[in-house]
Amino acid sequence: MTSTHAFWLAGRQATGEDTFDVTSPWDGRLVGKVSLPTDAQVEEAVAAAYAVRDEFAATPAHVRAAALDHVSRRLAERVEEIAQLISAENGKPIKWARGEVGRAVSVFRFAAEEARRFNGGEAQRLDTDAGGQGRLALTRRFPKGVVLGIAPFNFPLNLCAHKIAPAIAAGAPIILKPAPATPLSGLIIGDLLAETELPAGAWSILPVANDHMPALVQDERLPVISFTGSEKVGYAIMDSVPRKHCTLELGGNGAAVVLGDYASDADLDWAATRIATFSNYQGGQSCISVQRVIADTAVYDRLLPRIVAAVEAQVTGDPGDDKTDVGPLVSEAAAQRVESWVQEAVEAGATLLTGGKRDGASYAPTVLTDVPADTTISCEEVFGPVLTVTKVDGEAAAFAAANDSKYGLQAGVFTHDVQVAFRAHRALEVGGVIIGDVPSYRADQMPYGGAKQSGVGREGVKFAMDDYTYERVLVLTGLAL
Repeated sequence: MTSTHAFWLAGRQATGEDTFDVTSPWDGRLVGKVSLPTDAQVEEAVAAAYAVRDEFAATPAHVRAAALDHVSRRLAERVEEIAQLISAENGKPIKWARGEVGRAVSVFRFAAEEARRFNGGEAQRLDTDAGGQGRLALTRRFPKGVVLGIAPFNFPLNLCAHKIAPAIAAGAPIILKPAPATPLSGLIIGDLLAETELPAGAWSILPVANDHMPALVQDERLPVISFTGSEKVGYAIMDSVPRKHCTLELGGNGAAVVLGDYASDADLDWAATRIATFSNYQGGQSCISVQRVIADTAVYDRLLPRIVAAVEAQVTGDPGDDKTDVGPLVSEAAAQRVESWVQEAVEAGATLLTGGKRDGASYAPTVLTDVPADTTISCEEVFGPVLTVTKVDGEAAAFAAANDSKYGLQAGVFTHDVQVAFRAHRALEVGGVIIGDVPSYRADQMPYGGAKQSGVGREGVKFAMDDYTYERVLVLTGLAL
């Protein structure tokens, strides 16, 4: 019998009246049963977080930093166990799951470091005008209030970490909702936070059903919402609470631009390998996976066969096997959607070079060329292991093609020219430009977020802390400056 996993309510374990099953997308086996909080328990968590907000904001930095350091250390001690859990509930190949745990270790460590140096205060002389003589302004940052964090399924541990760790570092209570398909990894963080000395009401991890979320979103005691997920849901949340502060990390259809100067055999082998790996890692279920390759005419004919060969070399199968590169999607319905989009593109005239086959929740790594611009797979985020390759003539055309999207999360530009790198930084309408690599590179301490329909605000520990707080000025008068 599989035991029921409790949730975390104001720092303690609790169970509700109903449960739901978490199953493996690979083989359908039951991974765990999770208890659903009742409406009364959700209210209790919100009330506790709201009541403790002033106390938590005033908690000494060393207390918050010690708690974050503790979680980081404990995650590092349990890497294999947690990676196995991620792989089981998410279908992520075990090697990628281990990497995800390693990233979460770093996120909590970064947050501990930021907690120690955050809010040091910035002094500004005001006697630059006569009316400010003898006056000094001191600016500090204070939490806006309780944070409602809503995490997705694709990085079920690390994207929970990106909600919880910055909130704790900034002294903001947080209520985290993990994704219904993958709640177990997020609940693990509660196991570790419960070992710390943080105020009990400062955090809750509640696997609330999606249809109960509107009430939480609307609750005035939760003035900050940090959401990672689909464009449709994210903007619906923002539109429903226009007076709240919303950070939205939404979709993308990341472009990898390969320019004409990136032309040696070694260059093209590197680009093809990176493109193949990061169009398919996590089953393509990453907002910054490579969905579009935009290749200069000068290198296209030599690059394309390399990409196809590298994609065909990806090992698909059991996510528990160390050799597997590409596992299943999160559900069979997700794979069916990808299948339908590829079929639509082929029927509209696209050329299928490899892949294009589905087996249950698994979809074969796929490469398409000649894809019409008005097909769904050209316009939307595929969130699956599918890659389109397009030929362009020159840098300007390449950058225009990369910008020809409603999304703007990150872009990769393969070039050796530093001047081109700076032009790309100016020209590309994205939140991040990665030179010499794919758009899928993310360091967890750097600012991460998008432009256009890819969202608003930034994650990355320090930058999320800025989003969770606001500046408050203290003016001192009568000083001998």
